[in-house]
Amino acid sequence: MTTVGTPAPELRQDPRLYNEDLAPARERKWKVYDIFALWMSDVHNLGNYTFAAGLFVLGLSAWQVFTALLFGFVLIYVGMNLMGRIGQRTGVPFPVVARISFGTFGANLPALIRAVIAIFWYGIQTYLASVAITVLVLAIDPSMESWTRVGFLGLHALGWVCFVALWLAQALVLTRGMESVRKFQDWCGPAIWVVMIALAVWILVAADWNISLTSSPTPLSTGEQFRQWFGAVGLILAIYGTLMLNFCDFSRFTPDQKTVRRGNFWGLPINSTAFALLSVVVTAGSLEVFGEAITDPAELLARVDNTAVLVIGALTFAIATMGVNIVANFVSPAYDLANIWPRRISFKVGGMISAVAALCVLPWKLYSTPAVVNYFLGGLGAFLGPLFGIMIVDYYLIKRDKVDVSRLFDGSPDAPYHYRRGVNPVALWVFVPTAALSAVIALVPFFAPAAPYSWFIGTAAAGLLYRLAA
Repeated sequence: MTTVGTPAPELRQDPRLYNEDLAPARERKWKVYDIFALWMSDVHNLGNYTFAAGLFVLGLSAWQVFTALLFGFVLIYVGMNLMGRIGQRTGVPFPVVARISFGTFGANLPALIRAVIAIFWYGIQTYLASVAITVLVLAIDPSMESWTRVGFLGLHALGWVCFVALWLAQALVLTRGMESVRKFQDWCGPAIWVVMIALAVWILVAADWNISLTSSPTPLSTGEQFRQWFGAVGLILAIYGTLMLNFCDFSRFTPDQKTVRRGNFWGLPINSTAFALLSVVVTAGSLEVFGEAITDPAELLARVDNTAVLVIGALTFAIATMGVNIVANFVSPAYDLANIWPRRISFKVGGMISAVAALCVLPWKLYSTPAVVNYFLGGLGAFLGPLFGIMIVDYYLIKRDKVDVSRLFDGSPDAPYHYRRGVNPVALWVFVPTAALSAVIALVPFFAPAAPYSWFIGTAAAGLLYRLAA
């Protein structure tokens, strides 16, 4: 039976492995609504809206997008429950869970990979939200256009103002710890629903409620429709593979596994699919009303001739992006960096290091360089599948759900998770070739037809190889 609680007093809490933020959660305040709201915060953002709308523009009908994403979210629901169970049973965050498979010090490898990805996307997401806010600010007050004529480091003055404002607002939440994160995402997720529903009603009325759910602006052959459908499923798995890996960062605060399953059910197959469908409906409506499929909701809002609506829309999109950034791109590196140097880096310190790093990488330059996004971040993202496969197979099939949590903080050579000098060589030997395989499939043009499935292939290959080798 898994041991849950504070590390046993008879064992020395190795300062290289332990601090209060990494220790098993003492308070389990997260309820079903908190997990549900977490998914609303993660899903309700400009990126996911554009992803769903883009599938419609590429040739899938609204009904096909709905079924593809529903299937994908059901698979994600299963994966989140698997990782969520580990977090709930052990009460520890992702980098400590990774010690079970990779060793007490080897866990820094998956932690650093996850942290780097999150830091870069933290900056990029903040920048993308600031662009949306900039568009809406200019729509509200065209005289601000003069601020776009001057700038430095590749970003104009108005862009800097919007970016830094969002950055500071997020930092204000982050410095208050996980309980502040829980309270913030409890209301920021539902906020975007209000705007999205209002936007949908507005576009439906403008289109005289005449929107087809079975047609698309780009006719495709039957074979191509199947390819796009399965590709959408693969891509949605890859997108959520990042948070699937470290979902234990949140499930550790839940009182029981039923809470995790119920929160995931309402938040993933139900809410996430509904949001995607609404995104497609609004995009289809824009095609009917404006003669073009507008996949950016900020651009669509900018066409509303009402200042109050624009102000509310700008604030809501800012809040929505803060929500997804905090959930997907802040919590993980905060714990991951704390794991590297627990004596000096707490959750709050790790979070601020992440936030500052996200500012220093000048994300607008990164985003304007496709090679960086596709090859660097895409390559790192491909590594997440093998990490997930190894950890899930090790916990459920090798360890059989039996982990001594207290020994995860024991750095002595005879500790069960010390393996060889603190690193599990089997996990490392399995990870390297399967991560390379996953990255090649994701990045090499020759394998482009299989690229949407790189996360799934990496997960399956690593899980199978680890089961045979362990």
